[in-house]
Amino acid sequence: MKQLPIEFENRMRTLLGDEFEAFKSSLNEPPIRAFRVNTDKISLEDFTKINPFKSEKIPYVENGFYFDFDGIGNHPYHHAGMIYVQEPAAMVPVESIEINPDWKVLDLCAAPGGKSSQIKNKLGENGVLVSNEIVPSRCKILTGNIERMGFKNTVTTCMHPQKLAKEYENTFDMIMVDAPCSGEGMFRKEEIAIDEWSLENVKMCAERQGEILDCAVKMLRSGGYIVYSTCTFSLEENEMTVDNFLMRHTDFEICPATERVRENTADGIYFDGCKCENINYAHRCYPHKTKGEGQFVAVLKHKGDCFDYSSVIQSTEKLDKVLIDFLNDTLTNYDENKVKLYNGNPVYFTPNFAVRKGSAFSCGVTIGEIRKNYIQPHHQFFMAMGKDFKRKIELSATSAEIKKYLHGEEFETDCSNGWASVLVDGCTVGGVKVSNGKAKNHYPKGLRTK
Repeated sequence: MKQLPIEFENRMRTLLGDEFEAFKSSLNEPPIRAFRVNTDKISLEDFTKINPFKSEKIPYVENGFYFDFDGIGNHPYHHAGMIYVQEPAAMVPVESIEINPDWKVLDLCAAPGGKSSQIKNKLGENGVLVSNEIVPSRCKILTGNIERMGFKNTVTTCMHPQKLAKEYENTFDMIMVDAPCSGEGMFRKEEIAIDEWSLENVKMCAERQGEILDCAVKMLRSGGYIVYSTCTFSLEENEMTVDNFLMRHTDFEICPATERVRENTADGIYFDGCKCENINYAHRCYPHKTKGEGQFVAVLKHKGDCFDYSSVIQSTEKLDKVLIDFLNDTLTNYDENKVKLYNGNPVYFTPNFAVRKGSAFSCGVTIGEIRKNYIQPHHQFFMAMGKDFKRKIELSATSAEIKKYLHGEEFETDCSNGWASVLVDGCTVGGVKVSNGKAKNHYPKGLRTK
């Protein structure tokens, strides 16, 4: 690893004392790799039966595994959204709180989508997830990962937090703020973070983090939670940011994290001038103590009473008959109340959450494009609704057909004519148009294997 900045070393030596040498030594070890099972697609029990990866359970994540396997990103299970590869310490913030399956949740700084996908696995059929990313190119990556995982009841947005706060005032039960930071916790994994480190950047990040948290407050319901996290070690961006937030917002308090997180992390650090008596309720991951990189998390709760704001949004748009005929021909069952138009395209999305036209990068499951007298289905429709297709083609991860499919080739099938979903070991990986024993490939070109 590159030489650490002297100023950073001195600061960490002050924070860690006798543990500093162990910490510094750990930065020369290989990064830890991990993945989570996407339980929206497959149960943990069923995945365990077919798990092909050399893996070990993560103690604080029920569906999380450390792994030692090369080429996992090209495996059919990854293409099918059965797993999400994520740095293990980055899983700690979502595990710090018990998420109600009916909650409406905002992931405010969401790309590339690790925490969003982790949150979505904890939400039920009535829960809603909004994932926001301010950078358009990163929002596209985020949306692609949401699509690959086959999620329903999700929205992606590409807005500055201040603008988003005007769209969703007093809306969410929980807001995840995985704030942009100086990245000290990523030094082992991403050496460019070492080159970009400076004390000035630390202070700039801390100021920006406070502004983001203030925007989050406006979007939170009474009695709701903000989960604040960073992948850095500095007091300015962590405990000091939390302490300053609590002084600005006296109607908030810091809460203990879940027991599974407390048992596997270090407590937050008291500092001179700290006003928060329970700053130890915050938690830190260090690479010499927890398998993974650096992470900080604090659970902040609004002290107000919780109210039920739920309401059904009535759609006044008339649906094209060709769309309904397509759904009736393609799916075994669906809720017609969830079929609506967004920006002119048919989508499948809950009627319990309003999304203003033009405000979202994507809304719900994109069913497809309405063309002259027919529907051209979207890849997301296959990924999210594939198990409900009338025509399904079941393949194994080791079959010649799945290799052909992921490469963009057609293959032979005994499936009846029409649109069909393609499943690998029970999980949808995409779709085809079957015609006279030939499965014509509709796997997106940008996702195909070389």
